[in-house]
Amino acid sequence: MSNVVLKLPEESLLQIITHYANKKAAAKAQYIRFTAKLPDTVVTVYNSGKVMFQGAGAEREAAKWGQADKSAAKVSGAKGDSLPENFAKLSVLGSDETGTGDFFGPITVAACFVPADKVDLAHELGVKDSKLLNDEYMRKIAPDLREAFLHSVLTLKNEKYNKVQAQGWSQGKIKALLHNQALKLVLSKMEPVKPDAILIDQFAERGIYYNHIKAEKEIIRENVLFSTKAEGLHVSVACASIIARVAFLEEMDRMSAEAGVTLPKGAGKIVDEAAAKILLKHGAEYLKGLTKWHFANTKKAEVLAKKRRA
Repeated sequence: MSNVVLKLPEESLLQIITHYANKKAAAKAQYIRFTAKLPDTVVTVYNSGKVMFQGAGAEREAAKWGQADKSAAKVSGAKGDSLPENFAKLSVLGSDETGTGDFFGPITVAACFVPADKVDLAHELGVKDSKLLNDEYMRKIAPDLREAFLHSVLTLKNEKYNKVQAQGWSQGKIKALLHNQALKLVLSKMEPVKPDAILIDQFAERGIYYNHIKAEKEIIRENVLFSTKAEGLHVSVACASIIARVAFLEEMDRMSAEAGVTLPKGAGKIVDEAAAKILLKHGAEYLKGLTKWHFANTKKAEVLAKKRRA
């Protein structure tokens, strides 16, 4: 099914509404301004000024009003697989992770499926590259994303993380296993529908990624693409990134409440200070349950705590 989206000025939007007035259909959501149903095409005008033409006659109808950019999505500095033409408009299952560089808190991985006919909806709900959004904004829109799109989110808590890391698992292996599992869960929810492509925000080369998960009983390989900066290449990865980030934040909220102190993000000096306070108050085992224990912050916190005891 073809899917073409144009961004048009108000004058053109009014012309479209007038032109298709005799084919008008009921709008199904508050963010939709006008909908028309033709024999082979659905025309949807959004409050944002975008117009989506969907169906066998989409390109024919869209050509009457403007020219869509049919080139593959391009993001400055992105590296990875070559993407199909018009990739940003396809039905894609995307995955991303967060928390890997934070001393406190878990690693979370999410996969999210955005079909072609809901790409514009994701933008209407406020999705863009999560690196351009702050935590407060992501908390606000995440419930709508979880409601609108099939997804799966996995949270690897610190106790389990420290256990497998001590057994020799690298972060790359941990992330690869979580991505494969999250993708598998969403694909099972989608059956019998299949995405046009699967896009993983690349953290390892293809061969290394699949080597990490070679012992798994079920390995997702069909139509899998890898690219860095994937949040900007398809909205499904941006959705997954936001869902993963909010899952991380929610777990940090829970841990902070349990510890009786707001746990800082990242791995800087403020983290060392907080870790030292927890170490002095609750001991090493308690701190270990809140952190990625192998990080250099552990030693730094121990030094700070020792100085304060002296």
